[in-house]
Amino acid sequence: MTRPLDHLVLPTADLHVARARLTRLGFTVAPRGEHPFGTENSCVYFSDGTFIEPLAIADRAAADAAVAAGNVFVARDRIYRQDVGPEGFSAVVFGSADANEDHRRYVRAGISAGDRLDFSRPFVDASGRSDMASFSLAFAAAQQMRGTFVFACQRANTPRVDRSALEAHANGATRIAQVVAVAPDSAAMTDFLSVAADAGEAAQAGKLELPNTRIFVTTPDFHAQHFGLPRETRESPVFAAIVFSVRDIDATRRHLVSGGVDHDMRGDRIVIAAAPGQGAAFIFEEHT
Repeated sequence: MTRPLDHLVLPTADLHVARARLTRLGFTVAPRGEHPFGTENSCVYFSDGTFIEPLAIADRAAADAAVAAGNVFVARDRIYRQDVGPEGFSAVVFGSADANEDHRRYVRAGISAGDRLDFSRPFVDASGRSDMASFSLAFAAAQQMRGTFVFACQRANTPRVDRSALEAHANGATRIAQVVAVAPDSAAMTDFLSVAADAGEAAQAGKLELPNTRIFVTTPDFHAQHFGLPRETRESPVFAAIVFSVRDIDATRRHLVSGGVDHDMRGDRIVIAAAPGQGAAFIFEEHT
């Protein structure tokens, strides 16, 4: 079965800047969380279980030790920051019921990015109640990818905490409607993502249909023309934009105007270029 979207990873230089930027955009941002290998996050959650994960370095020495020990998550994050910079959109994460099997699939397909990773960390909800979250990860990357990658995430233990307050957003965003990838060879990138998500026939003509969203793979020229964004000049495949579904596009626009957020209206969508703490272009579309 095609894997669903689990979450998206957005590297940032400063988690405080990311929290402020996302809050200004109208998102409810979760309290800071820390990984046992030197990274930290403050996530934005949606009611379907997906989320975006701004990711920063909390402990350089711990991150160095993790890279030396073969931690693929931290190693790929470091490569991304070295090659692209401290701000961006590094990874698409698929939900998994068996990370061991996904790792074996990646090895058989020749796209494994390294060893699996198991870890646990505390999770705290908006009221301060906590539980322990445990995860198993399996990593994949196409040969031409530098830093950018995908991974399958098995939630081995799901926290029993109430996240409803974190899933309501002032900008009206309800879910991640689409992820936009840009690649000079969009067909090869689509094929890679199809294998990584175990999608079979679900990938056609630059579109990969997941159970809970869509990944759209396009060329640099089309991406720039369609969304009115700067042309992507990197020669390797990248993740470039996130499309959020909102209930009322006019209400979303009013919220952005009241917050002084620069944005462009492109037909019936709102386009906000990447900024510090934001990582990728954010696009809002009204979906009933």
